[in-house]
Amino acid sequence: MSATDTTTVPSGGQVPPARRRVRPAIAFLRNTWRGLTSMRTALILLFLLALASLPGALLPQWSLNESKTSDYIAAHPFWGPLMNRLGFFEVFASPWYSAIYLLLFISLVGCLLPRTFEFARQIGARPVSTPRNLARMPLHAEYTVDGTAEQAADRAEATLRRKHWRVSRRTESGGVHTLSAEKGYLREVGNLVFHFSLLALLIAVAIGKLFGYEGSVIVQVGDPWCSSSTSSYDNFRPGLTVDGTDMTPFCLQIKDFQATWSPSGQALSFHTDVNYQAAAEAGGDSWHSARVQVNDPLRMAGERLYLLGHGYAPDVKVTFPNGDVRNYSTPFISNDPMLLSTGAIKVPDPPGVPADQLTQHQLAIAGLFAPTAAEHGGIMTSVYPAADKPGLAVDIYRGDLGMEGGRPQSVYAISQDQVDKGALVKLDRVNLYVGDSTTLDDGTVITFTGYHEWVSLQTSYDPGQTLALIAAILLLAGLMASLTIKRRRLWFRLLPPEAGSGAGDELRRTVVRVGGLARTDQAGYGAEFDEVSRWADDGTGSDTGTDEGTATADGTTGTTGSNTGTDGTAAERE
Repeated sequence: MSATDTTTVPSGGQVPPARRRVRPAIAFLRNTWRGLTSMRTALILLFLLALASLPGALLPQWSLNESKTSDYIAAHPFWGPLMNRLGFFEVFASPWYSAIYLLLFISLVGCLLPRTFEFARQIGARPVSTPRNLARMPLHAEYTVDGTAEQAADRAEATLRRKHWRVSRRTESGGVHTLSAEKGYLREVGNLVFHFSLLALLIAVAIGKLFGYEGSVIVQVGDPWCSSSTSSYDNFRPGLTVDGTDMTPFCLQIKDFQATWSPSGQALSFHTDVNYQAAAEAGGDSWHSARVQVNDPLRMAGERLYLLGHGYAPDVKVTFPNGDVRNYSTPFISNDPMLLSTGAIKVPDPPGVPADQLTQHQLAIAGLFAPTAAEHGGIMTSVYPAADKPGLAVDIYRGDLGMEGGRPQSVYAISQDQVDKGALVKLDRVNLYVGDSTTLDDGTVITFTGYHEWVSLQTSYDPGQTLALIAAILLLAGLMASLTIKRRRLWFRLLPPEAGSGAGDELRRTVVRVGGLARTDQAGYGAEFDEVSRWADDGTGSDTGTDEGTATADGTTGTTGSNTGTDGTAAERE
């Protein structure tokens, strides 16, 4: 048992069994904590966090696109369900991702706090005392100057302080003056700023995931739209604590949309002009005008409104056999450079049909919209994204749309299952241009009357974005400081004439011995040392004939010096 162990042992010399069981548990917890809070563990966890984020970027996610995620699982009958159970389609809300995130946070805190306290202690402490044998330093020099040791020490100290070195001066027996100086503490400051900024960035991301939300919606040009709840959006991605009851309301009026295209059909620019009401103004008569462009969002009441894309919604007039007329305008979606768009217009409640026969007479108009249409063998395609010659190629169905069963359907397509089992029967396939009509077997007339443009908008609220921006800026600043600033030490030992060596005039001159040590492996201190080592010189000093001030390629000097001396070197003191 060590001398510092104050554990009381019974007179028999045996440790109680309960205490024997506690000691290994405490040691295990202590070692686990030390391992978790080491910088190596923090780097490993940071790598694991980046690795764990890859599935969230490469695989479809439930929170972003439910239909695409379902299709992916259906297309991979073995791996899809397995990865779904493991949380690969909801990565950022999975327990294993949260565990890595939390462990990284704890590791950084446990690693940085002791380093901060140690750095504060170093700042308050005096620089390490001057070793007796400076010739053992990686960089060293010796020369003589006129005047006393005190005068030479004054010159060196004044220059060091003017150059922002931390200096500690001591006087030893025999009139020997020593100076200890350090510089480059901003390197460790930059290192700490970098790591604390990384910690702040993790906190900002966590705040955004907990309290932020994103929602996207398609709005036709000319229509109003208000954000008041989650039901206002086509797709809504809430934070983990967001239930949609305390969202900041705002309203929009989409005035117009403008796009410019190159002759080859490449988008050059597009923007939309809107009127908006934010927060308390929503529902009133006061409106503000703004222009929303790509990567230039509208900011209001802490939210950002982005313009994501645009497309077309064909206008169709349906005249029913009983004389009723209805107009439909449904957005068609495109992934084509020429904006050839797909979509469906559904008529679940045709007029004049008894309620018990509705499922036999529902209509569906599904097909393609071409902004600038061209036909090749009866197949319509688009040759330019601007609406110069709009065309509509559709298949017309009658029957049961399958909407009464409660199963969700895409608003942009009909149910293929209903078609496969014969519940939806194709009546006609036709290519229409503006003003063209087609008549069905029961007298229903379908007319293509034109189009509307729509814009895709995304609203985003992230309360951690300001903190994330500040943290990112400080992170880069700290990284640059830690990479560019050198930590180095310098010592002067000034011996009065009677303590020097030599004869004649040498007895009236002060011997200056200088040693230097770089706290990092960064090159460049050798050249700086040649300058700073002469700061005790009054301009009349001379070298003693050695070549000790020039560092070799491996960081040592031409002469290694004697290994005699009673004090340890600074390297040994570290």
